[in-house]
Amino acid sequence: MELVMKGRHMEFERLLPIVNLIDLSSKNLWGEILDGITYLSTLGTMNLSRNQLIGKIPENIGAMQGLETFDLSCNHLSSPIPPSMSSITSLSHLNLSHNLLSGPIPTTNQFWTFNDPSIYEANLGLCGLPLSTKCSTPNDQKHKND
Repeated sequence: MELVMKGRHMEFERLLPIVNLIDLSSKNLWGEILDGITYLSTLGTMNLSRNQLIGKIPENIGAMQGLETFDLSCNHLSSPIPPSMSSITSLSHLNLSHNLLSGPIPTTNQFWTFNDPSIYEANLGLCGLPLSTKCSTPNDQKHKND
């Protein structure tokens, strides 16, 4: 396929490199998010909200360096937020609300800019800023056991 974009001629054997947006919201998708999705490193927007997705966010999600908008809200995802997700420095819009996520919210890179608690709401196991739920430390557990 030949594509002319902004005066540049490009030829592709596959269409995948030119896909910038995937919106599969409200499609009644179920199951786990496959690790292979992280190979879409040039993808700018991914919306998988309002489905029946379970399991974890792929550990290597940080490989999606082009991602600017990421919406996983209203699913049944039940893992911690992968540390690699904080390496997506282009990420400017995030919605992880209404899942079963747990553990501390990352505090590096782009996650410092996500100060609206509504993007994490209804994940009762999440803790840390911008939520009011503080994360317990190993010392907290030790004092409880003493």
